[in-house]
Amino acid sequence: MWPNNFEYTRAASLDEAISLLQQNEDAKILAGGHSLIPAMKLRLNEPALLVDIGRIASLKSIAANGSLKIGALATHAEIAASSHVQSQAAALAAACGKVGDPAVRNFGTLGGNIAHADPASDPPTVLAALDAIIHLHGPNGARTVNANDFFVDLFTTDLQPYELVTAIEIANHGGMKTAYVKMSHPASRYAVVGVSVALQMSGATCQSARVAVGGATVKSMRSPGAEAALTGSSLDANALNATANAAMNDAADYITGDVTFPEAYRHAMIGVYVKRAVAQALA
Repeated sequence: MWPNNFEYTRAASLDEAISLLQQNEDAKILAGGHSLIPAMKLRLNEPALLVDIGRIASLKSIAANGSLKIGALATHAEIAASSHVQSQAAALAAACGKVGDPAVRNFGTLGGNIAHADPASDPPTVLAALDAIIHLHGPNGARTVNANDFFVDLFTTDLQPYELVTAIEIANHGGMKTAYVKMSHPASRYAVVGVSVALQMSGATCQSARVAVGGATVKSMRSPGAEAALTGSSLDANALNATANAAMNDAADYITGDVTFPEAYRHAMIGVYVKRAVAQALA
């Protein structure tokens, strides 16, 4: 199917993009376009104007100066290949390397990905586990929001009218063991279940833990119960069983499903993939 007629303009700066959004309430931002364009073709989204921000150079950088700061227009392929990301947030590099196929990874952007907030996408779950900070800019200036507060519900974020994602900031996690694992849908490669963990170890003891679940839930979300079960443990079988059960309990009210992978199956798989994520982080 073809999209409805629309106008197209290219913004030369962040301020121009925001101004164009304010002038047309039916305008949409175009970054990589790998979520928006398919929705337009299905007439699920019918913007009157596309504001292309893809040439704004200030939104493309990946820099490590203490914390890791990734511009909203950095592509998944660039993030997966970045030595800065691999050393400071390895789980994010791994997740971006699992997004879609090469065409999607080479053109799709991290900022567009999280603004779209598809719960079956990979990066949001990792950003939740890594306690990332989302940088936003709108008519009232700049602000930041924690990733765990940014993802509100199914395809719903904390973005306010006329705001744009400008960057994603992550503290240096080089000293933590991080991982992202997922069950991929065989057709779409989206996550049927995705789990990310970040473990701070002292010898064989887990000093602190962050656990996030996506794919099976309406939004990427932290699991405080799983984090508590891991913290202070030696990650033995009993601790991992308790962690899996806690993650399933925390996610119980947020489970989504379909004909191929129903809710009960996805719910059960959360426990399985929590254990796999811990094992991969330790490996």
